[in-house]
Formats: sequence, structure tokens, C-alpha cells
Amino acid sequence: MNKPKETRKQVKIGQERLAAVLGHKQHQFIGKPMPLIDGLEKTTGRGQYSADLRFPDALVGRILRSPHAHARIVSIDVSAAEAMPGVRAVITGEESDVPFGVLPLARYEYALARDKVRYKGESVAAVAAVDAWTAEKALDAIVVEYDPLPAYFDPFEAMAEGAETLHEKRERNIEREVDTEFGDVEAGFAASDVVLEDSFHAPEVTHAQMEPHAAVARWDSFYERLDIWCSTQVPYYVHMAVASVMKLDMSQIRLVKPMVGGGFGCKTEAMSYELVCGLLARKAKATVNVVLSREEVFLAHRGRPATWTKLKMGVTRDGRIQAVSAEVVQRGGAYGSYGIVTILYAGALLNAIYHIPNVRYHGLRVLTNTPANGAMRGHGTVDMRFAFECMMDMVAKKLGMDPVNIRRVNLLETPSMTINDLMVNSYGYPECIDKVVAASKFGEKRGKLPFGKGIGIAGSHYVSGAAKPVNRSNMPQATVTLKLDTDASITVFTGAAEIGQGSSTMVMQVAAEVIGLPPSRFRVVASDSAITPKDNGSYSSRVTLYVGNAAIQAAQRMRDLLYQAAARGLNVFPNDLELVGETFRVIADPEKTLAFNEAVELALEYEGTLITKGIYSPPKIAQGGANYRGAGVGASPAFSYSAQAVEVEVDVNTGHVAVKKVTVAHDCGFALNPLAVEGQVEGSVWMGMAQGRQEETQYENGLPLAPNLLDYRFPTIMESPDIETIIVESNESGGPFGAKEAGEGSLSSFLPAMANAIEDAIGVRVLDLPLSPENVHAAIEQARKAKAQAAAQAAGKTTAQAAGKTTAQATPEPIPTPKATR
Repeated sequence: MNKPKETRKQVKIGQERLAAVLGHKQHQFIGKPMPLIDGLEKTTGRGQYSADLRFPDALVGRILRSPHAHARIVSIDVSAAEAMPGVRAVITGEESDVPFGVLPLARYEYALARDKVRYKGESVAAVAAVDAWTAEKALDAIVVEYDPLPAYFDPFEAMAEGAETLHEKRERNIEREVDTEFGDVEAGFAASDVVLEDSFHAPEVTHAQMEPHAAVARWDSFYERLDIWCSTQVPYYVHMAVASVMKLDMSQIRLVKPMVGGGFGCKTEAMSYELVCGLLARKAKATVNVVLSREEVFLAHRGRPATWTKLKMGVTRDGRIQAVSAEVVQRGGAYGSYGIVTILYAGALLNAIYHIPNVRYHGLRVLTNTPANGAMRGHGTVDMRFAFECMMDMVAKKLGMDPVNIRRVNLLETPSMTINDLMVNSYGYPECIDKVVAASKFGEKRGKLPFGKGIGIAGSHYVSGAAKPVNRSNMPQATVTLKLDTDASITVFTGAAEIGQGSSTMVMQVAAEVIGLPPSRFRVVASDSAITPKDNGSYSSRVTLYVGNAAIQAAQRMRDLLYQAAARGLNVFPNDLELVGETFRVIADPEKTLAFNEAVELALEYEGTLITKGIYSPPKIAQGGANYRGAGVGASPAFSYSAQAVEVEVDVNTGHVAVKKVTVAHDCGFALNPLAVEGQVEGSVWMGMAQGRQEETQYENGLPLAPNLLDYRFPTIMESPDIETIIVESNESGGPFGAKEAGEGSLSSFLPAMANAIEDAIGVRVLDLPLSPENVHAAIEQARKAKAQAAAQAAGKTTAQAAGKTTAQATPEPIPTPKATR
């Protein structure tokens, strides 16, 4: 295993710097449960979301959508709509000829379709009118002539020879093909005592966030400037896209992110409705409000792609993995979105949780005539982890090995670099396993519960931020500024998007801890491009580590200025002082003190308003290798780890699976706010349970069958199991006070843990998600038929032998014996 010489030195820098600043002091404001600073607004209804913003003169924006999954646009006649009283603007694809997309390599989507539509529900035209009724009537008045084309809703049909291409330069409708091999995979299989191969399927799922997509745009004709408020996780990326599509300089745009009522990845890129809102506002020379209906939110989508996985694993008799080969096909939808990253993540993050000496990956991201898929919580890892952790149990069973032990014998030695150049420093996965096994009493229950009841275990991991930004640049990836003025309060300015994960609370806590002042002295201003510094946004669980480190640096600099001012006032050196409560005092002479407000006065007299800045970018060693295509995807300055035990009860007559108990341990490095960490981990478990039990986006001729929160199935509080959350702190030395991600890593271990529990309960392995009554019952019936067939073959063989004959037909491996007969 390769252990880089630089690793230990690089990752200790942050902790050494903090130790020098804080000395012997115990934590005051971190490591303790703290309510989120926006919690009151959210729970009382005082919070303002994008759809809540009210402007007296605002026009209503509505979007006309394609009824065809794939068609050429022959003509669009908007004359009747434009002539209607109360209509202030009508736009089509002719309004903007600049494509957009979150990735530079996949910018071929337009705010409104030009020349062609590629999925049912694609935006074709838009209107702004004085009220919703007029806007809807104007949409009805627009006449569009289409020339239908063949449509493909299955990726294998889309790749078939002779299939119509959705986009130029995308042969066979393949958005991205990935083909990598590290080590000698065939030699690894040859050295294995057991080699298993199987196929798994995970259907498409969507985010089902509470808040619909919404934006308000205000155009100032005199100054030719645009103000836009929108529900997004990535204000900076949306700012860039709006400027590009509208052909404006970024200085002409102010972008503000109000409260966000759930994102989970669906808001990690600019969306067409945001661009349409800006275009309508400019054409109408007014303020325009666009709020999507729930069905339109489902059409905007950007969910997790349907995934077909073929996985092969080779191990020695003691369970040590020798080689892994994975083949993945993802249905990407009509546009690129994050697709290139998603298909790369699926392969890259096979690594960094277990030691795999030889690994091969082939991935295909395929374009289809369905709404585009993008980033969703656990981006790129969930479906592959389902297959991998299921196969770990399958291999363990073949070896007669405990499923916990097969994971233990394949643990990493850290710090280290994986075979594909991912740096793994802090590694709390072994402790996660131990704590989950102990808390769930896994060893006492596995294989010993009554028939129909079972327990399963699985592990997972995730990045603490993508080491390389989506839009490549040498700028810092996170910047935080602090301001202290005559009111003696400290304002923290950050571009990081607070989306419910607690990022604003985190930066306040970190700054308070470093400076030594209570949180009541702080306020946080976030995500307003006119006043906050640029930040790449809230995606890939980057905010805690990236923005937290930037906040520490800014706070250290503010602390230095305050200590210098207090030292001048007390005629001592800064190192002679300590801050107790809101009073500076001389350590050697505690009676000699200076009030904080007096120190602020002295600091302001010396240099006026105090403004400090902190920045962060990952160290080069954490940015991935440079010797293969796609090496930057998967690389991160730290990885979180999780283990989960899931207990189920299965009704073999109906296939219904009840989840009775979940025990989850998550390695977050250090819990800056244990309350927020527990909430994030439980949220991950819930989303994993939703996908594992029942979520599925199905299409009929390109239209989603359940485009609302009534028909789209996900668990409610009535189905909530008991969730026991255990926080593991491995102390990530490159993270703020040792912290790393807490919001995504626990999602993907739920699904395989549930599948492994079902197998323990009834002896049947289910390979396809969701683990719904339909799929579980089908697997039970298939197992029954296979068992009957095996029995018939065995009986036939016995008869043939009794007759002095032999047969060349091999007897298949027997179906697992139900625990009732053990």
C-alpha cells in the first residue's frame, strides 16, 4: 500500500495552527449541542423563502412545456399571446442563444428549447403577465408546430445501432464512457479462491424536497441591472449562468439566496426557470415571479439516475479482496447536468473504504428522452454501494464467514493513498463497525432470530468536498470575512449556502470559539453576491471543512487585532492576555482587566472598522492523481465513514418489509454541533430508507407517473423506525477542529443493510431496488421456483443413478435454508 511521505505533514497543519492560537483552552462554543440560528424563523413561519417574497408590482411568470419527448420545433407563433391584455412579455428560444450547464464539458442546454425538444415537459416558451389567470391564457394562445422524432426511455435502446441522436457529438447517445483499471485485475481473480458475479438494478429516484423551485427577478432599465432571488444551493454558479445566458457582465447582477426549504442536490446547478425569470424580467422591464408547480418540479428533476450494475469480486479463503470489476450503465436523461461526475464517482469511490489491490471499472452515462438526472444526496455512490455491500455479504456467505469479519479483514491502513490516488487520512470506519455491532447486538441476532425477522449490516463513505471545483480556477474555494465596527458585534460574511444543514450556525460557532466571544456577539450574513464573498456552494458535503477552515483563519486574524488593541490598553504583550467572558485580563495579574467594548474602541481608534479574511483550498496532495482521465473526481481532503445495522420483519405472503430498528454510527471527525450532526445523519438514514423501501420514478411514454407528493411514495413519520445514532470522532487533522462531513455518508449504507437483513430473515437475496412488497415477493417466488427446480433435478438424478445411469447436468447451488429449519 502506498503511503505518501507528505501525508502526515500536510494534514497536521490545521491542528497545529489551532493549538498555537488556543493553547490550553477547553472548547467553549463547539462540541456542544446548539440550536440552529435560523431555527426560530423556520419553525414559526417567519422565514422568507423565494416563493414568499412579495413585490407589489411583480408580474407572474409561466412556462409553456413540450408535449413531446423528442421532436423538432418547426415553428412557434406567439402573436396571439403578445396581443392579449395584461401580457407584458413573451419569450422563446430566440431570446437567448447561449447554452448553459454546470460542467464546462456539458453546456448544451438552453433556457428555452431551440430547434429541438428532448423530453416531455421541456421549456419551450414563457410569458409574464399581470396575474396567473392571464399568464395561463397566454400560454394557451401560443401555437407550436412539432415534427416528432423517435424517443428513447431505455438507455440500452438509446445506445442501439441506428438510434436517433439527441445531441450532436454524442455518438450512440453516450454522454460519457469511463474505462479504468488499476493493478492487474485478471491476476487478482486468478489468485482468488472464490469469485462471485451478479447484477443489480436501482431505479431512478428524485429529491422530493418540500420547497418548490422559485425565483424572483427585478430588472432596472435605467442602470441595466438585474436583482434575482432564487432557491439554490450554488449562488455563485447560478450567478455565472445568468450572466452568460443573458449576455451581461456579472457586475450587472446581484444574486441573493433566501431560505431554502430542502435541496438534497436538485439545486446544485443553474436551472432553466431561473434563467427564464431573468429573461422575462428584462423583456418586461419589470419584476417577475416564477414559482413552479409540483409537477414542474418533478420535470425539472436532477435526481439519481436509474443504474444497472454488474459486479464481480474475487477473494481468498480468509475473505481478503483480491480484485473487483464493475460495469455500470446510468440513464442520464436528456441533458448532461452532473452526469460526467456521477459516472466517474461511481467508479472512483469503489475505493477509499476497503483495501482493494486490483480494480477495474467501466461506466456508461447514456442520454435518454427523460428529464435530466443530476446530483442527489450521496451523489454517485449510493447505487454502487448497494451492489458492493450486498456482494460483501454474498461472498461472506459463500465462505461461511461472518459478514462483520469480512469487512474487518479488508480495512485500510491509514494514512494512505488508495490505488487510484485518493488520500485517506482520518478513518473512523473500524470504530463505526465496532460500535454498531455492539449497540445493535448484531452477533447475538444474526442468523438467530425467528423466521421472517433479520438483521443486516453495511458500510459506506463519502467525500468532505470535491477537491477540484466544478469550474476550474486557481481562486480559493472558500472565503469568509469578518467585520467589527462601533456596535462591537462581529458580522460573519459567507457565500456558503445555508440549505438547512446548519452551515451558518457552524461558521458562527467556529468564529466564536477561535476569538473566545459568546455567539450572542455574532450575526451571519450569507449568500448575497453584493456583500458576501464568493463561495462555490453547498454540494459534495464541502461546507464544514472548506468554509469552516476559512472561518478559522478569518477569526484568528480578528482575534489578533483585538488582542493587540487590548495589549496596548493594558500595556502588556498580547501573549500575556486571556479573554474571559467579555473581559480581557492579564494572566499574571488577573486584577488588571479591560472590557471587550473598550478593547474594540482602542482597535477602531487605531485603524477604523476591522475587517479580516480567511480562505481555504485543499492541499495539492488531496486533489487526486494526474495520470489518468477523470482523476480529479472522487478526490477529497477527507472522507467520512458510516456503518449501519438494520433490523427488519418480512411478511413472506405479501413481500412487505417493516423496518424495526436502525443503528447507525457516523465518523464526522469531530462534532462541532452534535445536535446538527445527529439531525444530518438521521436525515441520511431517512433518505436511504425512502430509496431502499419504496421510491421509484417510473415513466409512461416519457412522462413521470407520480409527479406529486401524494403518489410519489416515500416514508412518513408513521413508518419511522427507532434510529439510534452514534457519533464517531476520528479527528480529521485537516478539518476545522478535526471536523469533516456529516450530511451524506450515512445514506448509502442503509440500502444494502436492509437487503442483507431481508436475506437473513427469509434466506432470499433481493438484487433490485426498491425493496418493495412487489420486488421482495417476486424474489421469494423466484427462489421458491428455483428450489423446486433444484429438488426436481436432484430427484431425477437419484432416479437416474438408481437405474445405473449418470447425468452431466450440474446441480445448482441450493437455495438458503429458512431459519425455521435451522
